Amino acid sequence: MSLLPDTARQVDSLVARAQAEGRAPSFALGVVRDGALAHLAVAGEHPQPDADRQYRLGSISKTMTAVLVMQERDAGRLSLDDPLERHLPDTPVGTLTLRQLLGHASGLQREPDGRWWERTEGVDLATLVAGLTPDKIAFPPHHVYHYSNLAYGLLGGVLERRTGTPWFELLRERVLEPLGMRRTTYHPTEPYARGYVVHPWHETLREEPRTDTGAMAPAGQLWSSIEDLGRWAAFLADPTPEVLAPETLTEMCAPVVISDLDSWSGGHGLGVELYRVGDRVYVGHGGSMPGYIAGLAVHRPSRTAVVDFANAYGLRKGHHIVGLARQILTLVLDAEPAPVQPWRPADAPPPTELAELTGRWWWMGAEYEMRVDPAGDLWAGPVGQPVLRFTAEGPDRWRGRTGGQDGEILTVLRDETGHPVALDIATFVFTRTSDQEP
Repeated sequence: MSLLPDTARQVDSLVARAQAEGRAPSFALGVVRDGALAHLAVAGEHPQPDADRQYRLGSISKTMTAVLVMQERDAGRLSLDDPLERHLPDTPVGTLTLRQLLGHASGLQREPDGRWWERTEGVDLATLVAGLTPDKIAFPPHHVYHYSNLAYGLLGGVLERRTGTPWFELLRERVLEPLGMRRTTYHPTEPYARGYVVHPWHETLREEPRTDTGAMAPAGQLWSSIEDLGRWAAFLADPTPEVLAPETLTEMCAPVVISDLDSWSGGHGLGVELYRVGDRVYVGHGGSMPGYIAGLAVHRPSRTAVVDFANAYGLRKGHHIVGLARQILTLVLDAEPAPVQPWRPADAPPPTELAELTGRWWWMGAEYEMRVDPAGDLWAGPVGQPVLRFTAEGPDRWRGRTGGQDGEILTVLRDETGHPVALDIATFVFTRTSDQEP
């Protein structure tokens, strides 16, 4: 569904301003809603941007590496609490866990040794590991948030050692092809935007190298387009179960560490960044490589996202590629909230054994209610606020799926006639009257 004309005009204006004031040779931004590109905003002419033109993803590549790690975890081939040395033996930083590396909570220094890896041809995994020293651990694990590119080079090494398949081949087979992301590649494929540094005094362009980063590729190698990155944003909003279980992606979006201890406006999950904007939390990531910057911000509840690229190594006058993505995502959500879905009556009453659980229940002098939805799930909570969902697991046994009861068990207690007289929710017993004992 396309944006409304007024919303689209505001988005186009913000993109034009970011390109002009930020001094980007070209700028492309896409708004994604319900799994499809709803609006494309472009600015600049060097080259003329479009939805198919590739730019470099930079660290957004890390979100895809993290999904591969979680696939291995879900398959039972590793644990997030495994020490690194279990999969990459004989490294002096081997006590760090995969969870800590994924969440930038390992204390590992940001970069590998040697020259600036983003602008030089990369080394192989053995050379990367051989270059590690114990002093690469700059902080005690989980002491502070400390972003580490090196951590993702090592995670890519874990994947290669565990599967016997090079990182990008694994990514293509397990993620890119199933999601139809055919314009996301290891090396640039025409049409693609050349990347530049803009001279600060006379505003000429210096083209930057397009390196093969070798063992550090899982941290930032990939190239993609607005159309393809939009597909990735749609996946992060509503994952394809054949690629990753929805509950696993939800786990990835829980904070491992808070990156902003002063205002708690940002954090990091398992491979994704977390941004608080007002009462909303977005997930996503930023990316930069010499000559390129990229942004990704996703509001999972509404299945809305913004992705953007520029082929300059940074923007001027305070413009920020991920900041703009968040700003436009907020604009779209405020201007075009999801439509209210109409209420529809149920086709038929629930079966007796389910219907007799509904109605009013009491616990500790307070009144609660239990409702049933058309899918057969139970909803519980204070009267007028049944916000806790339970799904059936067997006769008289239900599992909590939301809020404080997530994962807890609701057991139906019946009298000698089989009539339900109490609900035991994680040892808290609800009865039909305020003074009744089960």
